[in-house]
Amino acid sequence: MIAHLLCILSYNVNTFVILNVYAKLTMFCTTNSLPMDLLLKQGSLKQEVESFCYQIVSESHDQKVGILQSEDEQLQPSVSKNSEGELSRVKFMSNSNKITTFSKKPKRRKYDESYLSFGFTYFGNRDAPHAQCVLCKKILSNSSLAPSKLRRHLETKHAAYKDKDISFFKQHLDSPENNKPPTPKIVNTDNESATEASYNVSYHIALSGEAHTIGELLIKPCAKDVVMRMFDEQYSKKIDAVQLSNSTVARRIKDLAADIEEELVCRLKICDGFSLQLDESADVSGLAVLLVFVRYRFNKSIEEDLLLCESLQSNATGEEIFNCINSFMQKHEIEWEKCVDVCSDASRAMDGKIAEAVTLIKYVAPESTSSHCLLYRHALAVKTMPTSLKNVLDQAVQIINYIKARPHQSRLLKILCEEMGAQHTALLLNTEVRWLSRGKVLVRLFELRRELLVFMDSAFRLSDCLTNSSWLLRLAYLADIFTKLNEVNLSMQGKNVTVFTVFDKMSSLLRKLEFWASSVEEENFDCFPTLSDFLTEINSTVDKDICSAIVQHLRGLRSTLLKYFPVTNDSHAWVRNPFTVTVKPASLVARDYESLIDLTSDSQVKQNFSELSLNGFWSSLIQEYPSVARRAVRVLLPFATMHLCETGFSYYAATKTKYRKRLDAAPHMRIRLSNITPNIKRICDKKTQKHCSH
Repeated sequence: MIAHLLCILSYNVNTFVILNVYAKLTMFCTTNSLPMDLLLKQGSLKQEVESFCYQIVSESHDQKVGILQSEDEQLQPSVSKNSEGELSRVKFMSNSNKITTFSKKPKRRKYDESYLSFGFTYFGNRDAPHAQCVLCKKILSNSSLAPSKLRRHLETKHAAYKDKDISFFKQHLDSPENNKPPTPKIVNTDNESATEASYNVSYHIALSGEAHTIGELLIKPCAKDVVMRMFDEQYSKKIDAVQLSNSTVARRIKDLAADIEEELVCRLKICDGFSLQLDESADVSGLAVLLVFVRYRFNKSIEEDLLLCESLQSNATGEEIFNCINSFMQKHEIEWEKCVDVCSDASRAMDGKIAEAVTLIKYVAPESTSSHCLLYRHALAVKTMPTSLKNVLDQAVQIINYIKARPHQSRLLKILCEEMGAQHTALLLNTEVRWLSRGKVLVRLFELRRELLVFMDSAFRLSDCLTNSSWLLRLAYLADIFTKLNEVNLSMQGKNVTVFTVFDKMSSLLRKLEFWASSVEEENFDCFPTLSDFLTEINSTVDKDICSAIVQHLRGLRSTLLKYFPVTNDSHAWVRNPFTVTVKPASLVARDYESLIDLTSDSQVKQNFSELSLNGFWSSLIQEYPSVARRAVRVLLPFATMHLCETGFSYYAATKTKYRKRLDAAPHMRIRLSNITPNIKRICDKKTQKHCSH
């Protein structure tokens, strides 16, 4: 019984009080000559023992002591309260049993004005206030309203202000910033934050073209390791809430692509006009994939985005291509009348599915024009060359294929090149599909001619070519001319390339070809560095037959380029440079020409013309000179090349590989090939269920 009593007391009082109660209770029993167990069992003495215990605990100023007599009793409260600062005695009565509990009312500290000298004011109810630091706005509990605790906060958290007097803190308290009502801070729940994080990671997975499983297998473990090392394990466990499973990432990517598509459709509905660029190709699984890009004006710039990426389920005919594009337009209520041009790799004289699709588009968009990719024109033009040079090119390709087609030969050549200290250790493979490969292939072959001469077997029929100076002179010229043509081709690629940019490059090339031909006729080969260095190396001159073949090639190339890029009277020269216009262009009406005069007379506009690109310049004038600026933008909208489609198919091939044949790559292409950034916050707000995996 004594142990039971002490156990009950141990839940409510400290050890010192327990020992005090036990000692005095023992003395009480000794004085009255009664055993303690018998004392607690006799009902007539219970009240006296309870009063005695109450008196002991009251003297010890403890909060509450309870003496339990039964565990299954039904209790009814009866509360009596004393004055503040004294103990309250609460009795719980039942029919057969009772428990008596003694409790102390919690002490409430008051705020004193002198506490401001420690940098603290009160917060909340004046009768039971909290302590608030006027410097860091941290709120402490009521129990912290003690000078020692407030001083400790000031000296540890704000040591630089510990010697300030009360006037400093009073001035800081009365400042306007402190008088402003606190702004409620909206904090995302863990599920909302995890959902947004999941969308962000999925967006980067789509941009990189990686597999969906990389999120669960690589990104999440790496993120946990980084957080655990930089912070602690508690924060690392929160990474588990970010769902990055294969199916979750796939849903996230589709949501992101849908948001980008929604934004693009809204832009196309409010724009003045747009142009299209389309092409079709087969993927690794045999599906016919259609890519369509769109160029339009938005805000103060001309944007380029992926309109659609669709697989053609049945026959890849021109009608099927048109139906695919037309269904997208009708679904999103985009007007065909806004289409101003369609760019493709099909010329007007060609018959095919792309040409048929372009014809059908021009039927539903009567004001639309069609254009042939200028890069394709350039590639077709440079194929023509004299027979002597064509034979050297074919023989060079055969030498390369003799080594590249045999892996053992390639390994041996690499070892030989390393031993001889060559600049390169391998040849490059020539492909007709890739236009830029021809120049790089010939340059590499010419640079490794000494190593190949040692490596080539005399039994190979073309091994003597590497010792023939005439053959090497022709090879050096071909390496130089195709390198120059590749530089022109690369300069016409990229985003926001206009027709004016391409024709400027071609005009420059035509003038260079004429200059090169005149220089070769004068036996001056400085414009061809590889050929010039080789002539210096062998201390020789070029034969007349070789000079004649080079001149014939240069002039034939110039005439072919003029055929594919005819020089016409440009009626849109005012768009290229409006400040050189002195007479009214034929394409402008009187009102637009008057607006053009006002535009060219504005000194600020003239300064902007030198600072902005051509697209940005005219787009920025829509508000001030709407009529003439819209005409200029309409001229700049057509695509000049098929560069975006070529780049798009390269991305598509890298995303949908032979290991991911069943992948729906359309959402990935929407994200990778669009300039629009998805609004992840808007996507999350649309979700009714804030769960990290939904």
